[in-house]
Order: sequence, then C-alpha cells, then structure tokens
Amino acid sequence: MKLTKNTRRAAAAAIAVPVLLFTAACGSDDDSAASVASVEGKAGEQPKIKVDKEAKAPDKAVVKTLHKGTGATVAKGDFVRLDFVGQTTKGQPLGSSWMKQPGAKADAPRSQSVSEAGQPTQQLPVPRVAQEVLGKKVGTRFEIEGTAKALVGDQLKPNGGIKPEDGLVWVVDVTAAKKADKQATAKGEQAAPEAGMPEVKAEGKKAATITVPKGQKPPKETKEQVLIKGDGPKVEAGKGLIAQYTGVKWEDGKKFDSSWDHGGATAFQIGTNGVIPGWDKTLVGKHVGDRVLIVAPPKDAYGANPQSGLSKNTLVFAVDILGTF
Repeated sequence: MKLTKNTRRAAAAAIAVPVLLFTAACGSDDDSAASVASVEGKAGEQPKIKVDKEAKAPDKAVVKTLHKGTGATVAKGDFVRLDFVGQTTKGQPLGSSWMKQPGAKADAPRSQSVSEAGQPTQQLPVPRVAQEVLGKKVGTRFEIEGTAKALVGDQLKPNGGIKPEDGLVWVVDVTAAKKADKQATAKGEQAAPEAGMPEVKAEGKKAATITVPKGQKPPKETKEQVLIKGDGPKVEAGKGLIAQYTGVKWEDGKKFDSSWDHGGATAFQIGTNGVIPGWDKTLVGKHVGDRVLIVAPPKDAYGANPQSGLSKNTLVFAVDILGTF
C-alpha cells in the first residue's frame, strides 16, 4: 500500500476529475498561439476563467505564463505545493484547490496539491499539467489549455463524458517548493516507549521495525509519543510535510506500508483533512526533525473507508518529519 492511496484515504472525497483516465500525453507548448480562455485574478487569489462558448480549443497544448514568480526554480525531484482550478471550455468544473475538503473544519486551510514535481495527484490528476510545473519559479501562475487529446492523450476513459475534441483549461499557481533528501531520517537519541506503547527500531535505510505490546488491547483514542525531538521549524496546518514513515497493524503487528517501499521520503499536505485524522491530530504542531509514534484507532484511521481493507484495524505509525514547505 502506498501513502498517496491509503494514508490519504480521507482525501478520497477531494475534488478530482472523475471523468478522465489520465496518463502521460504529448503536446507542444506554444506561448504565441491563440488562447481561447481569459483569466482574471492575481496570482495567489482565486482565478476566474472565461471562455467564449463558441471557441474551439487548440489542437496542441498552449501554455501561457500569467505571472512570473521570483522564488526558487522547481527542479526534478523537488516537492511542490500547488493551487489550481480546471474546467472544460464549456464551463464544466474539473477540480479546484480553492474549495475546502468535505468534512474539513471551517477554519482549516484549503486543500492544495502536494507531490513530487511533475507527478500528478488525485487533486490534480493530469500529467501534462503537472509536468509543466518543472522549470517554473515559485510564485508563478500559468494557464494551460487544449483539447482533451492534446492534454490527456489517447487514454481517455471510455464513456467518461469527455471527448477527445473537448477543450480543457487549467490555471496553476506554484505556491511552494522544497528540495529534500529522500533517504534522510530523524537523527538523535530515541526515547524508550512509554508504558503500553509499541517499540520502534529504525535502523538504516529501510522500514522501521515496530513491535506491538503482547496481550494488550489497543487504545480507544489516538495516542502519540515523540521518540526523537527535532529542533527544526514547527509544523503548521496547510503546509506540505516531507516524511519517512512505516505503518503496522496493532492486531498482528504486520507492516502494511512504508515510505521506504516507494523509494523513500514522500510529501503530503497536513491539517486539511487530506490524510487520516490521526495524522492531522498528532503531526500539526510538531517540529522538523521529530520522530513521532502514533497509535490511531479505526475512527482516526480508515474506519470510514471499508475499501481500504483496514477499516477495522488500529494502526501504528513511526513518522520522521524531514521538512515543511
């Protein structure tokens, strides 16, 4: 199981594009080509897309830089946090980060797209759009438009409601970016587990070994312990968080997921109902450099998601916080 498909299970209700099956697509940029869409709003503010209903979308991808940022240039391997809005040229919504996650608290930050640069996410699932982030500077707003065939390629979901000739328009803000060592771990002396808490052994560049106390019932409420105290910045809700993690089931102690199984550190947005409640509750307010032990009962794990296969399990995580952005 992979973090982006399971620990983010609570994000399944996030705004996405249910009508398309996205795969990598070809298409050439053309900054000089005629654009059928106009965009109102400053970078960092919710954009408004206007399209003449009779306009014909360009057959090739057209990319327009609406505002040039002055921050760091996004490179391959960086993690990025993006704002976005998408629609068809006929006005059908395709997703937006400017709307909060279903179930999120009223004062919760908006849910943005967080991923490795160039990689699509559930919120922003079009690879051609995600790839355009590479080489942009933080603070940049760009628009990309074209037919579904130009932006998505030939892999459109059959009977999905979008035809190859239909026009798509996306506006993306490169909000933040961060370089990270994907092989990094929390450093420092690790505390002994508190009474009733699992034991964690993290040795080398591999999944941690987590041993659940024998004969002990799982807690009914989420429990946490900082095993290694870092001295980095405080984790704030709405920021991207870079982490190594390992998760096991309390019931049998078996591992069900680890970032090490997917190449090392990953990133996600914290405090926006985009990860399981147990992570939002425990990781916001911690510090970069912390190693956090989390025990989350079903209600704070995947209890609301029977498709996960873990809806009845209490889950134990060891999480190393490597950075925020």
